[in-house]
Order: sequence, then structure tokens, then C-alpha cells
Amino acid sequence: MTPMNLDAIRAKAQAWTQEPYDPATRAVVQGMLDDTDTAPLLEAFHQDLAFGTGGMRGIMGPGTNRMNAAVVAMATQGLADYISAHHPGDKAVAIAHDSRHDSDTFTQVAAEVLAGNGIVAHVFDGLRPTPELSFAIRQLGCQAGIVITASHNPKEYNGYKVYWGDGGQIVPPHDKGIIARVRAVDGLQSVKQSEAGDPLIKTIGPEMDRDYYATIASHRLDVELIAEGSDLSVVYSPLHGTGTVSMAPALEACGFRNVEVLASQSDPDGAFPTVESPNPEEASALRMALDRAEEKGADLVLATDPDSDRVGAAVRDAEGVFRLLNGNELASLLVQYVLRTKADRGGLQEGDFVARTIVTTRLISEIATSFDVPVAETLTGFKWIAAEILSREGSGQFLVGGEESYGYLVGDEVRDKDAIAAAAMIAEMAHVEWRKGRTLLDRLRDLHRHYGMYREALVSLKREGITGSEEIREMMSAFRTNPPASLGGEDIAEVRDHLEGWNGLPPSNVVQFLTADGALVSARPSGTEPKIKFYFSVRADWAEGTAHAEAWQQLGLRIAALGRDLGVEVSV
Repeated sequence: MTPMNLDAIRAKAQAWTQEPYDPATRAVVQGMLDDTDTAPLLEAFHQDLAFGTGGMRGIMGPGTNRMNAAVVAMATQGLADYISAHHPGDKAVAIAHDSRHDSDTFTQVAAEVLAGNGIVAHVFDGLRPTPELSFAIRQLGCQAGIVITASHNPKEYNGYKVYWGDGGQIVPPHDKGIIARVRAVDGLQSVKQSEAGDPLIKTIGPEMDRDYYATIASHRLDVELIAEGSDLSVVYSPLHGTGTVSMAPALEACGFRNVEVLASQSDPDGAFPTVESPNPEEASALRMALDRAEEKGADLVLATDPDSDRVGAAVRDAEGVFRLLNGNELASLLVQYVLRTKADRGGLQEGDFVARTIVTTRLISEIATSFDVPVAETLTGFKWIAAEILSREGSGQFLVGGEESYGYLVGDEVRDKDAIAAAAMIAEMAHVEWRKGRTLLDRLRDLHRHYGMYREALVSLKREGITGSEEIREMMSAFRTNPPASLGGEDIAEVRDHLEGWNGLPPSNVVQFLTADGALVSARPSGTEPKIKFYFSVRADWAEGTAHAEAWQQLGLRIAALGRDLGVEVSV
């Protein structure tokens, strides 16, 4: 860091020690300026927190590179400016928030800025799941939506996600247009902000909850479940997040009457005191729910992240031991169940389609092809699936889709991944198998037997701070300028560089390596965390007479070999 850059950072921080910033913020920033250790100052002010193509996410605290009320106010002013430029008439925005620290404060700030700009702010009366916000945008006819959440990030983080009038997260051209407006906001002094009690700030009532639950229930497919309900024993953990207000009533609306919400993780708490990370992708997050399920002899374990757009599940294996299902397995099961059940009843129509992202299991495509149902293959991120749904309105009907990061959607009333609706369908699938004395693992093996055995793995390397960002950039540059000739003893047959767009998809910072033996390895920096992610996918026929565990282990060894040659350690 050159002295000139440091001086510029000090000048930027100095503005935060004066009005209109609040006294607490001014005091903390002044402390940074007075401290001989400049590292905290540099991390907080060396850049503006990036307002990316979906919004912002960052560590909470004072500074331009942090999540705080001032940054939220300026982002909302930019969003308000963009909405006003595109909608000359009456305008409305729906807002929801999760259980993180300051989420309610940031929600109030966003509502007051919208009202200060003459825009109606529809605000939920308490925390609600992100998918219900997407649902509410469409129900209320809003021009946009905001969710205050950092999803599954650690407790130090919060975030700000923006949705457009179709209920999906913003995509081109609106994403770049909003970003430009946000960057054009000239400090907190240029923000128009009303006060609490402004009549343009309206509360979303309980009728929205009832409509949301009824919509989820309308997607049930099993006739017996619809007629009689289910005694399947379910243990559910909201991991201290929004699911604590929504999951139980949604499952009850679907006929599940034997659901226990894990008491030790049911209180909304932004400190997430009982887990290291509130992420259902991580086995440790489900540990307490699994222990409780063992105690009561439950059949199914479910857990959702703080804003309830991701869901993890576990079922018992043949020995009665709980086994976690990963995101690719759950997505495949959901797609096959919906297509199989609809096909058996003659319910598939021309124009029906399913969706997956480029790093999600290719098993979904094999399943859909067997039913003559087209697959929309999109970039990573559910906003691209939502965009695909929007582009096909009037000519095609979205049925079901998912991504490997535990995000799934059933039906199109919501335009984002929906852990509440997905959990209800997972429970329905588990109920169908439970009636037969089977579990979802039996159904998964049926898929492996019929379509071939797919195995995937994900490795995330965390690289934080200024140096971490540069390291990730260098790694991606090396993959492009000097790609490997082989991985795990398999020759590279094709390199797919998505930076300039590939196969008709929009540009994205992703590099994929396809081997001559059909393995697919993908590298992409995370859009929401300081990480670079590596995705591995391999396939083999499951030969008759070969034990499932043995065949599964061989695929794992193959993935490990691919990772070693890439310099990545894969635990399989």
C-alpha cells in the first residue's frame, strides 16, 4: 500500500467521523484512524463493498467495505433512483429479513429510504424466508424486492439481495443499471430518508403466509398424502433462522402431523450459538437434529439455513444409521419424483421443462431426457433459473429444478430456491417410500441402477482479505493461460471458458475441464464469499453383481485423483 493510497483511504474514512453518520459509527472510525495498526482501517475502507449482480454481502461494521446502515441506505437510494427512472407511475417494493444481527435495523432503513423517495415499502411484520419474499413481490405487484440476509454465511456477515418484479434476483440489464445507480450515490448526505411511521411504509399481514403455505400444498402429488396426511416422523432444525416461523405451518398444510421443531435451535438468533456455521451443506450443522432423531426414532431429518432458501436432509440407511443426502442427490430425486409421478398420470405437457446449473449433477439431464422433457442448463445461481422461467412464460411450464448447493424449486410461483417448498416435497417423497418400508436411499439406488452412478464433490478454498482476492484471481488466470493436459490420468478433451460466454450462456468467471473419460471439473470464485470453489463430477455404470458401496468407493478414488492433479485435496 503506497503512502498516497493510504492517504486517500484516510480521507475517505475521515468523512465517516462527521455527520450525517451516527455517533457510534463516528467514534469507531475515529478509533481506526488513531490506531497505529492500519490493517483494520485498510480492510474497512480500501474499497466500497461490491454491489454485485445480486446485491451485497459482507462483514458487519463501520466502513465502505462493510455491511452497515449507511451502506444499506446508499444502496437503497441507488435502487430507488433506478426504479423511479423505469416506472413513472405508482411504485412499490417488498422487504423481508432474516434473524441476523441488525437485519431488522437494516430493513427499517431500507423502508425509510424507499418511502423518502415516494415508493411504497411493503414490510413483513417479522422475519420471513427469502422465498416468501419472492412470492410476495408477485402477489403484491411490486416493482422490486429486498431481502436483508447473508444466507448461510458465518455470523459476522450480513447482506442485501435485490429482486425484480418477476420475483427473481436481478439479471441483465437491470443488474448493471442498478449497480450504476448505486455507484452514483454521492455519500450518505445525498440519501432521501423518511422517518418511521411514514404512511408509505406498510405491513404485510398474515394472509400472505396463508397464501404461501396453500401454494406449497397445491404442489403435492401423492394421492394418499393429500387424502389422509402422514405420520412420517420428522425432526426439523431452522438453525436459528427464519424457518422457525414457516416450516412447521407449511408442513402441517401439506398433511404432516408428526413434525418436531428442534427446540435447541428454534430461537431466532444471529449469533447462531449452537453451530459453527448455519449451513445445511455442512454435516456439523445437522448434528443436534440427528442426535434428536436418533433419540425419538424419527425417519427424516431436515434443516434450513437462516433465510430458508437451502435445505439439507438425512434418512436412515439399511442398518438404521442416518446418512446425509447431498445437494446433487436431492435435486436428482426431486426431478425424478415429479416427472415420474406426473408421467404416470399423463400429466406431462408439451413445453414442460426442468432446470439445473452448469455445476449441478448431469444425472438430472439423463432423467429428464428419459421422459422427453427438455432441460434448461444455466449459469450457477438460481437467478439464472428464474430468468429462464421468465423467458419461457407463455410457451413453457417450469416443473422442478435445483442446484448442487442445496437449492431447489418446485413450481414457478416463487422465483428463487425455496427450502420450505422443497422440504415439503422431500418429506412427501420420504412418505411414499416409508409406506413401502423403504427410504430415499433405496430410491436413489434405483436411479443409479437405471441411469448410471453419478458421484460429485465440492471443495471450497477460503482466501480472505486483499491478498486472498488477488490469489483467487491468479488461480483463475492460470487455469486459462496454462490449462492442464490431464487430470487424474484422464486426458483433457475440452476446456470450457465461460468468461466470454459459452454455448449461448452469459459470460461468467468459470473454467471447466471435461476429460476424455467423461469427468467434469469446474472452478469458479464464489459470488458471495471469499472462496474459490472446485466441483468434481464422475459417472460409471453400476454393474450387476457389484456392491453399491464398492462402486461408490471407486468413483470417490477417481475424484480424489482428479483433485490431486489440480492441487486440491478432496475428502471422499
